[in-house]
Amino acid sequence: MQTRTLIGILLTTFSFFLFSLQDASVKWLVAALPVCQVLFIRSLTIVAICVAIGRGPALRRASGSPVLRPMLLRTLLLLAAWLSYYTAARDLGLAQLTTLYYAAPIVVTVLAMPVLGEVVTPGRWIAVLTGFVGVLIACDVFGQGLNISLPVYLALQAAFFWGIATILLRKTALEESTLVQMLISSAFLMLFTGITLPFLWTPLGLAELGLIVGTGVLAGVGQFALFEGMRRAEVSLLAPFEYSSLIWGFLLGFLIWHEVPSANVFVGAALIIGAGVVVIGAERFGRRAVQS
Repeated sequence: MQTRTLIGILLTTFSFFLFSLQDASVKWLVAALPVCQVLFIRSLTIVAICVAIGRGPALRRASGSPVLRPMLLRTLLLLAAWLSYYTAARDLGLAQLTTLYYAAPIVVTVLAMPVLGEVVTPGRWIAVLTGFVGVLIACDVFGQGLNISLPVYLALQAAFFWGIATILLRKTALEESTLVQMLISSAFLMLFTGITLPFLWTPLGLAELGLIVGTGVLAGVGQFALFEGMRRAEVSLLAPFEYSSLIWGFLLGFLIWHEVPSANVFVGAALIIGAGVVVIGAERFGRRAVQS
């Protein structure tokens, strides 16, 4: 496997770990605060970091960037995905919510062919499907089942929007610097969520404010790692590694909320890890076969 591709995999996997930490923080916060308020302060934090690093040149580049329109569309998709996801979270259990959300890597893999022109190898398809089966087992869907309802639809909608947003990210990743993309995306999100603040604002304590700002820092580093990963590897190759965040999710659930994973979680986690191994092995041996 090329070093560039391997770095892309490592960066993307690291970003999903940070996003899992972010999700845990947001889950804690939205119990008492509006989602839009949390997303606004989070985005403001990322914008402040980008401006502090890039200063004037970054602002000028962002204002006339060729990716402004696709980034605007991507931000709207992400906002719709987050609102759908956290609305569904109020009614769905963790198993159902997580399982439905992880339809996103399949959406990414399917769209990578017609939209990005990527060649999705059998190894990548096997990895995506293996990882999804691992999610089903870890979440005990076979035992609990899924009931069609509005929250279920919202969770599926979130997965679909996230998949399209990932495809757009790959298209823009090669046309603009990571810092400028982060600045544009967070500025748009800050604008859209800020419109609702006069109607939804809830007073914050210092602890809550500090947690949201910390969440913004985590999200900023995660975005940087994700954007840089997308610049180095194809999305159909990276899609299965999104399942790794399920492992982090269960680990954080144990550490924060004292949720003890059952045996099916470990079986599912093994399949998820195996999906990543399948991708790396298939890409490595595939390249060797081509070279020989």
